[in-house]
Amino acid sequence: MITGSLVAIVTPMSGNGEPDWESMHALVEHHIDQGTDGIVVVGTTGESATLTAKEHGEVIKRVVDQVNGRIPVIAGSGSNSTAETVYLSAEARALGVDACLLVTPYYNKPTQDGLYQHYKTVAESVAIPQILYNVPGRTGVDLLPETVARLSQLDNIVGIKEATGIVERGRQIRALCGDGFAIYSGDDATGMELMLQGANGVVSVVNNVAPKIMHDLCVAAMSGDRQQAETLNGRIAALSSALFLEANPIPVKWALREMGMIQEGIRLPLTPLSECYHNDVRQALQAAELI
Repeated sequence: MITGSLVAIVTPMSGNGEPDWESMHALVEHHIDQGTDGIVVVGTTGESATLTAKEHGEVIKRVVDQVNGRIPVIAGSGSNSTAETVYLSAEARALGVDACLLVTPYYNKPTQDGLYQHYKTVAESVAIPQILYNVPGRTGVDLLPETVARLSQLDNIVGIKEATGIVERGRQIRALCGDGFAIYSGDDATGMELMLQGANGVVSVVNNVAPKIMHDLCVAAMSGDRQQAETLNGRIAALSSALFLEANPIPVKWALREMGMIQEGIRLPLTPLSECYHNDVRQALQAAELI
């Protein structure tokens, strides 16, 4: 089971929107040096929705080759098309990732049985560990705990990234699926509490800017050390809010640029962080002692 602090890594871009491979390389090494337990590429934070199919594969290949087995690499390969999800997951498997992260089919608004059949088809088509990803605030569909329980019976489906921000959801899924099914928080604001309640880690946006703090927080929370976890969580509490003042990854890419780690590049329809939020994000970085 993959556990701990998993970064939902950005895809650095130049000012004209082209992938910045030099910065990506530096970011990956930084995360390994700082103790990040796994890297999630081409997810929401990685702007997968605006990458071309060729770029999607190239980001995965470059990160997998660079990491070279030092920590797990998970690739976002979900789509609102079942056939496309199968294709992207098979490609990710061929490129050597350790697991795939599959967002619920967005826009279509399938039924719970439709969600089950979608994931079942992918699981039966691609022999790789698969992690469900429930984020109804973005997709318009909610993968309910009872459906997760059905899916957990399929061999390839090994866990879920639960991003509703509802801690009770984690307890419900654990009760239905047992300890062998991985639960990851997909919500930085409630990640600590979910881990204290038994989750196996967090797929984090904040980790992009605070990897060492997030790693130490995960260690404390997963070991049940509430006092230490709360101390560390307090350092990044402002970031858990500030990095979502506009749609992710707009604020976190601005924060990384402010820290001198990437260029400003971001792709339309996303735009750089509005000036009215610059001080909020800067002050959150200062509160965490990151600048």
